[in-house]
Amino acid sequence: MDERQFLLELKNQSQAAYGKLLDDYQKKVFNTCLSFVPNLEDAEDIAQEVFVEVYNSVGNFKGNSKLSTWIYRISVNKCLEFIRKKNTKKRFGFMQSISGNAIPVDRTLYFTEFNHPGIQLENKEQKEILFRAINELPEAQRIVFTLNKIDGLSYKEISEITKKSVSSIESLLFRAKRKLKEILTVFYKKEGR
Repeated sequence: MDERQFLLELKNQSQAAYGKLLDDYQKKVFNTCLSFVPNLEDAEDIAQEVFVEVYNSVGNFKGNSKLSTWIYRISVNKCLEFIRKKNTKKRFGFMQSISGNAIPVDRTLYFTEFNHPGIQLENKEQKEILFRAINELPEAQRIVFTLNKIDGLSYKEISEITKKSVSSIESLLFRAKRKLKEILTVFYKKEGR
């Protein structure tokens, strides 16, 4: 079945087409979510939200890009939305603690046991340090770095997902690598390693 026929069946809410969509993209979407939010439970929840969004909005998909690009874009947006909400809760918790009405803050967001296929480090501590550093990157750099270095997407694919030029992707990736090196250098100097 070609992509056009597959899309038509998805738009007609065919259960078989939706099952094929899950078979083809479930692992990719989950890995992308895990790249941005390295917490198994949160990544699973976000991946489910992605497929609900795809199912509900496939009728609006115009086909200007490949289906996979559109699904990646939804995945990245859902992850960033989750991170923004988490950060807002943390800021709110900080403000509450200043005023004396402290609310416990979830500190497990990025530090649970997981095995991401793009990052195969033996040491759990190294994984945590790396993802903490990636999380400190500016959003555009974090997206490009994650999609390229962790999910293994090409510059062209990232360009289609982010709607930025390939030269912009190259520049963002270069700056992300430089910034990560600075962050990790400072961390290791501070830790005396």
